[in-house]
Amino acid sequence: MARKLKVFSWSDGLHDYTVATTSRAKALEAWDVGRDLFKDGTAREVAEGRAREAALDAPETVITTPAGGLGAALKALPAKARRKPTKAETARAAKLAALQAELEAVEDEAEASELGFAERRSALDAEEMAATEGFEARWAALEKAIKAARSPRG
Repeated sequence: MARKLKVFSWSDGLHDYTVATTSRAKALEAWDVGRDLFKDGTAREVAEGRAREAALDAPETVITTPAGGLGAALKALPAKARRKPTKAETARAAKLAALQAELEAVEDEAEASELGFAERRSALDAEEMAATEGFEARWAALEKAIKAARSPRG
């Protein structure tokens, strides 16, 4: 006598995957997943609904239907999977956030420093150009004066 079909379902948040088969192992095989979805409560046996009826109409075939979205998938997870973070995890997250904020502050400081150096370089270049033009003007004037002094008419 053939074994009675059971209907199993799991969701990835976007789609619900339902299959009618004789065992959990065969359901996992039909879904082609690499882990036991029943162990962590992600997959479950379905007792009623349209997806159950569709799966029973096509045994051993995965029926894919749109899910209620990520929020519905998170609510469907067992309480154990939705546990609160431990004190150590919270402390680690706080430390990471503080270090990230410190890194951003250093990056902002480096950027401001770079802008300051660029402004000072620009001012120094302008000062150098003015000094060079002044020296060239004085040099040209002195050359002209020397040339005039050497001239017999001078």
